[in-house]
Amino acid sequence: MSLKVRISDDMKSAMKARESDRLATIRLLMAAMKQKEVDERVELDDAAIVAVIEKMLKQRRDSVAQYQAAGRQDLADKESFEMSVLMAYMPQQLSDAEIDELVAKAVADSGASSMQEMGKVMGLLKPQLAGRADMAKVSARIKAQLAG
Repeated sequence: MSLKVRISDDMKSAMKARESDRLATIRLLMAAMKQKEVDERVELDDAAIVAVIEKMLKQRRDSVAQYQAAGRQDLADKESFEMSVLMAYMPQQLSDAEIDELVAKAVADSGASSMQEMGKVMGLLKPQLAGRADMAKVSARIKAQLAG
């Protein structure tokens, strides 16, 4: 079953179960997907939908940090709930050990030895890790490996 169909089915089941918060989050996702389809005049495949979800998750992570800094735990909790709903549509996340292994292999394959060559390593890893790891954490691991 395609991711788009799964999201649509989940929206219907959230409506039937009267889960208003979950329904609102799924509708936000559907709207973001539709917007991307209209903007680019394409039908989104699963990889493109994962990219949309990644963007939404990043926005929510940033919002949670800002709300917590401002002392608005109620809003931070709402954003965290939306993140949990969106994470259900992401591919299986890689473990820290798997990410470290892929980073080490990419550094070796690219021949990178300094921070200036970090782009080469990211270029190799991004297609492999898209949707399966937080790229900010991957970036930090690459920096640590190149610095050490």
